[in-house]
Amino acid sequence: MPSGGARGPWRRGGRSDQISVGGSQGAGPRVLGANMFGAPAACGESAPPGRLWAGDRAGAGIPGRRAAQIARSAPRAPAAGSDATAPGAQGRKGAVRPRAGAGRRGARPPARAVGPGLGRDAAGLPGPLRGPPAQGLRVRLAGSGGWRRGGLPCPETPPPLAREERALEVIQNSKEVLSLLQEKNPAFKPVLAIIQAGDDNLMQEINQNLAEEAGLNITHICLPPDSGEDEIIDEILKINEDTRVHGLALQISESSFSNKVLNALKPEKDVDGVTDINLGKLVRGDAHECFVSPVARAVIELLEKSGVNLDGKKILVIGAHGSLEAALQCLFQRKGSMTMSSQWKTPQLQSKLQEADIVVLGSPKPEEIPLSWIQPGTTVLNCSHDFLSGKLGCGSPVVHFSGLIADNDVSLLAAALRIQNVVSSGRRWLREQQYSRWRLHCLKLQPLSPVPSDIEISRAQTPKAVDVLAKEIGLLPDEIEIYGKSKAKVRLSLLERLKDQADGKYVLVAGITPTPLGEGKSTVTIGLVQALTAHLNVNSFACLRQPSQGPTFGVKGGAAGGGYAQVIPMEEFNLHLTGDIHAITAANNLLAAAIDTRILHENTQTDKALYNRLVPSVNGVREFSKIQLARLKRLGINKTDPNTLTEEEMRKFARLDIDPSTVTWQRVLDTNDRFLRKITIGQANTEKGYSRQAQFDIAVASEIMAVLALTDSLTDMKERLGRMVVASDKSGQPVTAEDLGVTGALTVLMKDAIKPNLMQTLEGTPVFVHAGPFANIAHGNSSVLADKIALKLVGEEGFVVTEAGFGADIGMEKFFNIKCRASGLVPNVVVLVATVRALKMHGGGPSVTAGIPLKREYTEENIPLVADGCCNLQKQIQITQLFGVPVVVALNVFKTDTRAEIDLVCELAKRAGAFDAVPCYHWSVGGKGSVDLARAVREAASEGSRFQFLYDVQLPIVEKIRTIAQAVYGAKDIELSPEAQAKIERYTQQGFGNLPICMAKTHLSLSHQADKKGVPKDFILPISDVRASIGAGFIYPLVGTMSTMPGLPTRPCFYDIDLDTETEQVKGLF
Repeated sequence: MPSGGARGPWRRGGRSDQISVGGSQGAGPRVLGANMFGAPAACGESAPPGRLWAGDRAGAGIPGRRAAQIARSAPRAPAAGSDATAPGAQGRKGAVRPRAGAGRRGARPPARAVGPGLGRDAAGLPGPLRGPPAQGLRVRLAGSGGWRRGGLPCPETPPPLAREERALEVIQNSKEVLSLLQEKNPAFKPVLAIIQAGDDNLMQEINQNLAEEAGLNITHICLPPDSGEDEIIDEILKINEDTRVHGLALQISESSFSNKVLNALKPEKDVDGVTDINLGKLVRGDAHECFVSPVARAVIELLEKSGVNLDGKKILVIGAHGSLEAALQCLFQRKGSMTMSSQWKTPQLQSKLQEADIVVLGSPKPEEIPLSWIQPGTTVLNCSHDFLSGKLGCGSPVVHFSGLIADNDVSLLAAALRIQNVVSSGRRWLREQQYSRWRLHCLKLQPLSPVPSDIEISRAQTPKAVDVLAKEIGLLPDEIEIYGKSKAKVRLSLLERLKDQADGKYVLVAGITPTPLGEGKSTVTIGLVQALTAHLNVNSFACLRQPSQGPTFGVKGGAAGGGYAQVIPMEEFNLHLTGDIHAITAANNLLAAAIDTRILHENTQTDKALYNRLVPSVNGVREFSKIQLARLKRLGINKTDPNTLTEEEMRKFARLDIDPSTVTWQRVLDTNDRFLRKITIGQANTEKGYSRQAQFDIAVASEIMAVLALTDSLTDMKERLGRMVVASDKSGQPVTAEDLGVTGALTVLMKDAIKPNLMQTLEGTPVFVHAGPFANIAHGNSSVLADKIALKLVGEEGFVVTEAGFGADIGMEKFFNIKCRASGLVPNVVVLVATVRALKMHGGGPSVTAGIPLKREYTEENIPLVADGCCNLQKQIQITQLFGVPVVVALNVFKTDTRAEIDLVCELAKRAGAFDAVPCYHWSVGGKGSVDLARAVREAASEGSRFQFLYDVQLPIVEKIRTIAQAVYGAKDIELSPEAQAKIERYTQQGFGNLPICMAKTHLSLSHQADKKGVPKDFILPISDVRASIGAGFIYPLVGTMSTMPGLPTRPCFYDIDLDTETEQVKGLF
C-alpha cells in the first residue's frame, strides 16, 4: 500500500498546466500526505499525458479494462507554459520547473524538481519538489526557535535538508545492497508493481524517480477510478503469481481498502505491510520476518531525527486506522512510549491532547477542533494529506506547540522505505532461489502386532498437508500445484532455480528374479528413505512408479509398499493419483484415431480434395499451420503460400501413403482385458469398407508412457512425441506423429502429466510418484525428471532412492543402459532385494502361484533350499558388477524366516561380492527396521562408483541384443525369426540402428521360459519380433511370446474392494 500521495483532483496553479504542490499564494500549502492506510486517496479526473486509463484503446490497442505499463518508459512532454530548458530541468524530458514562492523569508533557491514530483540535486540524487508555503504558516523541525508574525507564535522555516537526506540515504543504501546482489546475479533487477485506481501523477513521479535511482524497475497497473473490489483483487492475484514482481503496492481510494482486498496480497510481496500476516508478525515481535509499514517507520525515524526522545513519552495517535494505526502503536511501544489512539470525535480528545507529549495526525483535522487544544511544547507530526491548510493564517487562534513535521517529509521518506522493502523482498527471493536446508517434521509410528492390513495402517496415520511438506523440503509456493490435501504436482521451473545446486547420492533398488507375488522392492525403497530421514536425519527422497489400475484390480494389488513402509494415502496412490495415466490414454488413443482416419481419407479422396481439406480457405485466406510448414520443410518444399504448390507438391504434402500392415501404434486401456488382445476395427458402414486387425495394450505399455519417463523438459517431450514412429509408408519410410500433425495436440494433453507428483511416506518423508512404464515390455523405471528434481532437493549429502521393475536382469539393466543414457545421471549404489521365499523357489521349491497358499517348504525352515537358491542372488550380484556399481543386498524378512536362513543368505551374498548384506524389518516396524540398511548404503556410497555402460550404442542392433543375452541372461546365443531379422534391417535402413536395446521378456526367469528357475545355462534366446519406440529412444526385441495386455484371474482383487457410502472410505485395497 502506498505510503503517501496527494489527495483529490490535481491542483493546478501559476502557469497553465504547471502543477504546484504548494498551491497558489494565499491558498495554503498543498503537501504530499498519506491517508489513514498510508495510501493516497481519490485520484484525479483525467489521465496525465502519455498514460492510458485501463480500457482506453485509443492509439494503444490495449484490450479490456487493464492497462499495464512501465512508468519509466513513457517520457512526458513539457507542460504547457513551462520552461523545459530551465536549470534543474535538463535531467528528464518534459521536466517542469516549479515556481519559487515570492517574498518568502529565508526562501530557498528555485526548486530542483523534475515534473510534479522529485528532482535531482547537484549530486544527481533525487530531491523533493517544494512549492511555496502558505502565508502566515511555516513548518520547522521540533525544538527549533519560534518565529513570530503579527505577535502570534508561528512555526518557523521549512525543514532543512536533513530530512530529505535521510530519504536519499535510504535510497543510496538500497542501491548499494542491490549492487552487491547483482554481482552474483547480473540479470537480477527487482520490480515494484503499483496497482492504481484513478491517477496520481505526483506519487507516480516520486515512486519512479526513487526506483530509478535505486536501480529498480517499476510497473503501474492503471484501473478506472470506479474499479470494484473484485477487479482490484483480480489484478492483485495476477501479480501475486508473477515471479518477476518482488513488491506490490496499492494506490486506490480509501473506500476500496477492505480486508478482502488487503489480504489478497501475498505477504511476501506486501512491501507496505498491510496484510494481516505481516501485521501479526509485527505484533508478535517478528519484525525481521515481515514488512513494516513504511509510513509508520518514517514517522518514527523523523521524530528521532528531529531529536525527540521517545522513551517514556505519551504519544497520541489521532485519526489513524487499520494497518497504520496498528503499526504505529507497535513501533512506539517498542521505543518505550505510552501510546494512545483516538478519533477526532472522541469526547475526551481535548484532555488527551493536553496530556500528550507527541501528537501524530493520521487524518485531516475537522474544522471544529481548535489547534489551541494542543499544549505548548507538544511535538506534532502529520501523516494526513491536508493538515497544513490555508486556514491557518494570522487570524487563527494562538497555537503554542513547539514544532510540526509536515506530511511531505513523511511521504518522501515512506516512499524511500518502500523501495528499501522491495530490495529486501528481492534479496529474500534470491535467497529462496538457492538450496535451503530441510526443516522436515517426521511423523511418529506406533506399530501394532500383528501387523494390520495395509489400508488400515495407511488410514491410521494422518498425513501432513502437502503444502506443509513442500515447504519443509524447500519447495516454493509457486512451484507446486496442489491436488486435494495430500498430493501436489511440482513444476519443472525448480530445475532452473536449483541448476547450480550439487546433486545428492543416487541409489537404485533392484531385485533378484521374483516370484509372481513380488519380493518387496517398493517396500524396501520406502523403508530405506524412512530410515535415512526419520531415524538418521539424512535428507532422502523416494522416486516410485505410478501403478497401473490393471494389476490393482487384477491379482497383484497396489504398489504403495506395504505394512509400515508405505506411501500414504495408499488409496490415492493406487487409484487415479493426479490423472497422468488417463492423460496418456487420451493422447495415445487420439494418435491411434488420427492414423486410421488419415488412411480412410486418403483412400476415399483425390489429391486435390485432400489438399483443400488439409489447407482450407478461411475468410478467403489459405495458410499452412506451423506443423504443416515443418512438414513442407522436411519434404524439401520451400514454399509458404498454399496457392503456389504444384500438383506434385500438393500430392507429396497431402498423402502419407501409410501401409496398414505396418501400423504398430495400438489403442490402450488401463484395465486388464484379455478380450482386447486382438480386435477388428472399422466394421461400421460409415468406414466405407476400411477395416483391419488391431489390438489394445495396457495403458502403461504405451510409448507415450516411456516418453514421459525419459524426457527431461517440456520441449524435449514435445520433440520425442513428434518423433514417435507409428507405421511405414508404402515405400518403407517411417511415418511419425509429426507427419500426422498431431504433435502439438499430444503435448497439450501431456502438459500437466510431465510434472512429478509429490506424496509422503507413513513417517512423513517425501516421495515422488511419476510415470510407470512396464518393466517387461518397456524400461520399467520412474521418470528422469522426478529423479533430477529430487537430487537437487536433497542436497549434496542427501539420497535419492529409485526403483527398477522386476529383477536386476531386466529393470536394472534397462535403468543403466536406457535411463542413465537419457538422463546423464550416474548411480552410486545398487540395493538388491532378496527374500528367503524367492530363494527357496530358485533352489527347487514348489511353484508359487498368486492366490494359492504357499506350500510348507516356504513356511518352515529349509536351509538346503535356501543355499541352492542363492545361485540366483549370486548371478544378480554379478550382473550389477558388470556396471561397476557397489551393491548392498537387502534381505526383506518375512515372519516365517528363521535366523539361520537369514544369516546364510547374508553370508553367501557377501562371498559373492556384495559390499554388505543386511536383514530388513521395515514391513513390521517402519524405518526403524531398515536403519542398518541405511547405514550400509551410506557407507557404500562413500566408496565411489566406477559406472560403465554394458555396450556401445553404435554397435549393430544384433550385437547389442547378443551382448545382453549372453552377459546378463547367461544365454549361449540368440536366434532371430525372419520377421525380427526383417525389422532389424528396416530400422537400420531408417537410421535407428544406434538406439539402445529394451528387451521384452518374462520377468520370472533369467531365460525366456518362466518355469526355468535358478540360473539357466546353455539356452538359445529366441527373438520373435523387433519393434521400435523412436520417441522414447530405444529398440525393443520381443523374446518368445509377450502379451502387452494382461488378463484377469478367476478371482480378481476387485472382489474385496468396496466403498463405505457413509464415510466414503475405500476398503479392501492392498
